[in-house]
Amino acid sequence: MADIDKWDVEDPEFWEKEGKAIANRNLWMSIPSLLCGFAIWLYWGIITVQMLNIGFPFEKSELFTLMAIAGLTGATLRIPSSFFIRICGGRNTIVFTTALLMLPALGTGIALSDPTTPLWVFQALALLSGFGGGNFASSMSNISFFFPKKQQGLALGLNAGLGNFGVTTMQILVPLVMTMGLFGTLGGESMTLQSGSGTLIGKIPAGTETWIQNAGFVWLLILIPLAGISWFGMNNIRADHVSPGLGSPVASISKIVMMLLIAFGVAILGLWLMFPESANGSGFGVPKEIVLVLVINLTVLLLKLIPGEIGTSLKRQYKIFGNVHTWVMSTIYTMTFGSFIGFSAAFALSIKVIFGYQHVMIDGVMNHDLINENGPSALMYAWMGPFIGALIRPVGGWIADKMGGAKVTQICSVFMIASALGVAYYMKAAYNSATPEEFFVPFLILFLILFAATGIGNGSTFRTIAMVFNKEQAGPVLGWTSAVAAYGAFYIPQVLGEQIKATTPENALYGFAIFYAVCLVLNWWFYLRKGAEFQNP
Repeated sequence: MADIDKWDVEDPEFWEKEGKAIANRNLWMSIPSLLCGFAIWLYWGIITVQMLNIGFPFEKSELFTLMAIAGLTGATLRIPSSFFIRICGGRNTIVFTTALLMLPALGTGIALSDPTTPLWVFQALALLSGFGGGNFASSMSNISFFFPKKQQGLALGLNAGLGNFGVTTMQILVPLVMTMGLFGTLGGESMTLQSGSGTLIGKIPAGTETWIQNAGFVWLLILIPLAGISWFGMNNIRADHVSPGLGSPVASISKIVMMLLIAFGVAILGLWLMFPESANGSGFGVPKEIVLVLVINLTVLLLKLIPGEIGTSLKRQYKIFGNVHTWVMSTIYTMTFGSFIGFSAAFALSIKVIFGYQHVMIDGVMNHDLINENGPSALMYAWMGPFIGALIRPVGGWIADKMGGAKVTQICSVFMIASALGVAYYMKAAYNSATPEEFFVPFLILFLILFAATGIGNGSTFRTIAMVFNKEQAGPVLGWTSAVAAYGAFYIPQVLGEQIKATTPENALYGFAIFYAVCLVLNWWFYLRKGAEFQNP
């Protein structure tokens, strides 16, 4: 498609005559690319469960590192991705970053074909899966420029909500394709389940054949045609407030590669500082909170130091950091999207670890390693939470367009606090029981309520951002807030993993409930109280 020089969607005549059709076409091509990005970013939550079921020679704590690596890298890549659209153009960015997803998909399939593949290979592939996490920031920034403010709540909700369906799609599709030799001899040999698994349809008994490598290979069937279709169907907007002075596609791709390499380098440094030597880290044991602050600030600083056009453009876009609402909305969006993405990453493995094992006293010591034959299959239920959160997300944007974003966010905050406390109660009960399955139903229901609240809150925060910031800042702010919130995909699995290891998983949910309460107060102070600068925007 030709690049667009004139773009003024706030002009009703232009919007009806030209803008609407172009905007909708770019939106519906953006969504499947984002869906694949989410799927590949978070598929380690399902893959690691099946690796346990097959008997790959890794500790549970080592498998949690794969989700943490993908989570930290994906979030860090969102920082440069927040600014890609202005520097590199929408079509150039979306097509290239979608094509990059083929690398982890192919590599994961090859690595999973051999159970003797070393841990560092899987860690490297989890690092590359971060491409999928980074893509969200550029995708949301791009779509924000295509729609007028009054319709951005729904448009961004559709892009994010249906894009987030990549998590659900993956959690349903991956267990199913692992049950069949989908690629024949090209896909490699099958393996045998040492413990029971499952799919959306039901449980699968131990001793059954499985093709775990299909979890990676299957995405190539979608990504290859998708990259070509997007190249011919999407647009770059060359207007002054979007991508002025846009160069050739090759030049744009070179800039994307440079900025991604910087973010990759910083993410690798942070992970190395945090991980123990047994997980290929430094052994320094730097706390994850310090690692987060270091990674975010160092990435922002190094990107700003890039000479020439990139550095100049970034300095202009970095003006968003002088606006207090950037930081407020980053915090609130972390409550909603950060929780959604973090719980999506950790939900399956948490079900497996808490309910898939018996928790009994043996010689005066609590043991958590005896398989619970009556436990629920994580792969049967893990898809439900992300499904509800993603499905309801556009509804949150639509309601916010009618009621105001802050009011909807406030209601969601209350539900998140209450459901998090309820989940904590049943987590504690299950992790101290020889029959944890007795507590699974209330645990699941409360977690689904929590997912639903994060989905509605995601949509409402988009509305608030669209109304609070001007048209030049709204795109970068959406990208930046999504980058900060995406660290939930790193932080939540890490916290849950640590607390499960400490036999106190409920403490993780207590901590999250306290954070939600802080966000409730922030939202009220800045956007709901009488005299606020932007009241219920």
